Amino acid sequence: MARVLGINAVFHDPAAALVVDGETVAAAEEERFSRRKHGKTPVAFSTWELPEQAIHWCLAEAGLTPADLDAVAYSYDPGLCRPIGADITSDNWEGLRTLYAQRAPLFLKTVLDGWEGDFRWVPHHLAHAASATFASGFENCSALVLDGRGERGSYLAGRFQSGRFEVLRVQDLPHSLGLIYEELTAHLGFRRSSDEYKVMAMASYGEPSFLDEFRQLVRPDGAGGFCVEEIDWARFAPALAKDAEFTPQHAALASTVQTRLEEMLIELAGWLHEQTGDSDLVLAGGVALNCVANSRLWREGPFARVWVQPASGDSGTALGAAMQVAHELGDKVAPMRTAALGRGWDDDELAAALNVAGVEYTRPDDIAEAVAAVLAENGVVAWFQGRSEFGPRALGHRSLLADPRDPANLEKMNDIKGREQFRPVAPMVLAERANSIFRDGPIPSPYMLFTHGVHDEWRDRIPTVVHVDGTARIQTVDRAEEPLVARMLEAFEAKTGVPVVVNTSLNTAGRPMVDDPRDALECFGSSPVDALAIGPFLMTRNRDRLAVA
Repeated sequence: MARVLGINAVFHDPAAALVVDGETVAAAEEERFSRRKHGKTPVAFSTWELPEQAIHWCLAEAGLTPADLDAVAYSYDPGLCRPIGADITSDNWEGLRTLYAQRAPLFLKTVLDGWEGDFRWVPHHLAHAASATFASGFENCSALVLDGRGERGSYLAGRFQSGRFEVLRVQDLPHSLGLIYEELTAHLGFRRSSDEYKVMAMASYGEPSFLDEFRQLVRPDGAGGFCVEEIDWARFAPALAKDAEFTPQHAALASTVQTRLEEMLIELAGWLHEQTGDSDLVLAGGVALNCVANSRLWREGPFARVWVQPASGDSGTALGAAMQVAHELGDKVAPMRTAALGRGWDDDELAAALNVAGVEYTRPDDIAEAVAAVLAENGVVAWFQGRSEFGPRALGHRSLLADPRDPANLEKMNDIKGREQFRPVAPMVLAERANSIFRDGPIPSPYMLFTHGVHDEWRDRIPTVVHVDGTARIQTVDRAEEPLVARMLEAFEAKTGVPVVVNTSLNTAGRPMVDDPRDALECFGSSPVDALAIGPFLMTRNRDRLAVA
């Protein structure tokens, strides 16, 4: 029985996770504490930022000290990198990054009060794979890991059988599907390794006009890998400045790259299925956060089931590294039962925070009913409940909620968050009601990692959550796992006849998702939000306009 701390602190998204006796006890990204999104400074990545606050919180959550740890797992293996030359800052800082990883045990000794124990480097893509294979609960499955880079590669395919992972194919750099998407993100005026989801949204506004050219530039190698040629992006569309309006040409380029990514995923999955014959596939790596590509793979790929790690980005490697080492130490690693693995506060702690802030609040008989009343009056609610989510999706714990019936609410929500108007917002719906409203996607879909079509008769009833291409990135809610969210949805339907609520992350542009009560109060105080539901307590503004239970 082992206590294993997992750490990611290499490229971006520094995070920590703790697995005790095979169970995931805690997992959190450093950005939730530092308030630096993706672990970035305003001008660069903090690529070697240790997640000190996340580490200390994980240990405190489990009631452990550093001395109680059996092992520390680090999701990057410097032994797989090229030898360090005389100039360690050459090759885009790769040498410096590798040197940092080599010295990680020394840095951690300081963070962990002089801890000297079993330290293990876990290869980056193996950590990604472990985060999906163990967490999925599948006894046997195939796995695809795609991201920008990790050590010397960008892609791994393999098979998982009874806790053992067999690598079937790796793809060496510089060939990388993730880096292509990053480069396009930067070319379109967004932040690479941060804003790729904006490109995915933009792609829906165009047609893949340059697909023939990109099929030559990005192509399979016939042996489970791929080849990527150097791309002159300006040949297809001029570079966009930050915050500039995109043109049809830019939308066509985004659509082309998105479509080619989808085609390549289907190609790679087909090769992998030929090798394994498995029914189930798991995905991890930053590319696995592309819900449009995941959905096409689910519809057209050869696997019966597709499970995607909800923290597929680099933060998830902290969890995967811990799971992998826990398995190596003999523990049976339990599936990931929820993404709500972060910080939480009890009612007394929340009341104390509100009292210190000196704000007025009430305690309704039923917070779910009270919030449904605000939503039914077309108010926007900041929803802060339970433990925060691990990963980039708000899943009913740190959310902004709204009425999906008013088409003006899309612009309102994007204005509140200070983000581009072409960005969609998502619906949450009870799992048992999802099939009657949404189609062409896996149900249940609890982690917002697939897109679904919307049945024709519902498109005009919930226009806020229907994207320009007629799809919606849904979150299905299991009433046994999320009873409070389920009650809120039922109460909203009782008032409006619609069993769907808008759900987007509780944050504003460029800021990490709200995590603690102070974050919630700051967001509520600085944003035109009508109510804050924080635990059982409710704060409201515009009280003369809103019907509050």
